[in-house]
Amino acid sequence: MRQPTTCHDPCAIPWARSRRERSAAPLIFAHRGACGYRPEHTAAAYELAVAMGADYIEPDLVMTADGVLVDRHEPDISETTDVADRPEFAGRRRTKGVDGTVVTGWFVDDFTLEELRTLRATERLGELRPGSARYDGRYPVMTFEDVLRQRADLAREYGRPIGIIPEIKHPSYLRELGHHPEAEVTRLLEEHGLNDPGAAAWVQCFEPSALQNLRTCGYRGHSLLLTEVGGAPFDLRAQGTTCADLLTPAALQDVARWADAVSPQKTQVIPWTTDGRLGEATRLVADAHAAGLAVFPWTFRAENAFLPRDHRIGDDPAAHGRLVDEVVAHLDAGVDGIFCDHPDLCVEARAQFLGGN
Repeated sequence: MRQPTTCHDPCAIPWARSRRERSAAPLIFAHRGACGYRPEHTAAAYELAVAMGADYIEPDLVMTADGVLVDRHEPDISETTDVADRPEFAGRRRTKGVDGTVVTGWFVDDFTLEELRTLRATERLGELRPGSARYDGRYPVMTFEDVLRQRADLAREYGRPIGIIPEIKHPSYLRELGHHPEAEVTRLLEEHGLNDPGAAAWVQCFEPSALQNLRTCGYRGHSLLLTEVGGAPFDLRAQGTTCADLLTPAALQDVARWADAVSPQKTQVIPWTTDGRLGEATRLVADAHAAGLAVFPWTFRAENAFLPRDHRIGDDPAAHGRLVDEVVAHLDAGVDGIFCDHPDLCVEARAQFLGGN
């Protein structure tokens, strides 16, 4: 059996009010696996993430024409599979409205699972991640159940708990197609022994109604509300509610009635200055903790293209900059965990942070 890279318990929620009062180490969520090194949402990306010490793996969930939850970033699979190079599917290219946005491409919901199984994953950010792009065409599309089984296998292989944190993508869109993603997520977590508050499992979504629907479906585990700068949850857009509106102190008290954490875009925790440098932390972490919510910002990536100006090294957008320093700054701000594309560097940042306590 391989030796575990870390000994952190993914069932333990840090609930930190400050770095001195932290009850558990901050959690490392492997965003779509170790997708800085392997094509996202593949078995190879998840295995590498666990080998690097991640506490949780994160699958994004959409649904096939025959109602199966599969692991893709969006309903449109043009950039994450080789479907555009498959002449037998040329006629499946469509233009659709997804949550108010017009999208042209190939959509998971126009394929059966059997058809999707013939496709192979590709790197979505090939120009920034040529090392990952070398693995294009090697790995099939996974179902959510595939990922659940792999999680259990990896936990046995590495001899430590491995958590899972699926994101339900575009649930309003899926419900319009006649699917019920919340019920299917709950069913599969129940079948795999993860529908329990003590399990290392969370469900996340940008739409509050989906997290609330989970409870009516019998979901008993942890849930996580995602937010973004300048965005609005699709299910609340008609009433004019923005993500920022959900992060006020009063709103966070309400969110805590049906969720256990918030996952803001990282610049909602520490904004960038007008010249693109890392600025000063907001009160979001303190306000969320006061409401009893954990805080898990997204997404930390090593490439200069995704880093604040003062954390870049050189001018090459694809070169790695000072991600470790950026992560440590957010851990210093009191966040309870982070979503990252490069788990090894985020594990290093956590060790540096804990070593400085």
